[in-house]
Amino acid sequence: MLETIEKLLILQDRDKQIRRVKNELAHIDPERQSLASKTSGAQSALDRAKQKVKELDSQRKQLELEVESKKSQIEKYANQQLQTRKNEEYRALTHEIDACKEAITKIEDRQIELMEQTEAGQKEVAAANVVMNEAKKLMDSQVGQLGQREEALKKELATLETDREQLASAVEESVRSRYERLVKNRGDTVVVGVNHGVCGGCHMKLQPQLLVKCRGVQELVTCSNCGRILYYTRDMDLAVVD
Repeated sequence: MLETIEKLLILQDRDKQIRRVKNELAHIDPERQSLASKTSGAQSALDRAKQKVKELDSQRKQLELEVESKKSQIEKYANQQLQTRKNEEYRALTHEIDACKEAITKIEDRQIELMEQTEAGQKEVAAANVVMNEAKKLMDSQVGQLGQREEALKKELATLETDREQLASAVEESVRSRYERLVKNRGDTVVVGVNHGVCGGCHMKLQPQLLVKCRGVQELVTCSNCGRILYYTRDMDLAVVD
């Protein structure tokens, strides 16, 4: 194998490692945002549950005031009955008292409904609070782990990039330029082996003269179809597939 090919293969491997680390780093912030979103959602659900209970309590208190108001009216009408001597007025006051009592009964029925709803709402608050605490605990734990992972990846990336510079500088400039153009256009695998007479990149059958050049190991050989740089080792089968 040409020394240049060996250098390119090492450089290609280092570039793949750099892309892997960069890709992992790119996922750190989205993971943080996802955790924050889950915690925010859990907090919102808890806030809504608490607000619902608060509104139910407010309605119950308002109904209590209405009951007291109706009882005061009943007392007022009862006093007026004691003072009146007219049957018609007495019957009218009796009618008002009965109406107040009926209203109180309806209010008390509504109070019972609100009490049941409040009890259910308090259960929702308790459940939402559990979910919130779990989400916060998970976020605190994983955010810390993400921070450590991010720091480790940044250090690894710095080391890889420094190493990459040294490896790249060891490759002839014209060859390195060709390699980097191929990486830009073809992706992260541009130095490929030949097996059974086909390119390891595009998997197209290679011309016999290209196979001869690969076997000769005297010069850089590129695939006539995709332009990738080809190499051959003794453990590869160069026989052209029929």
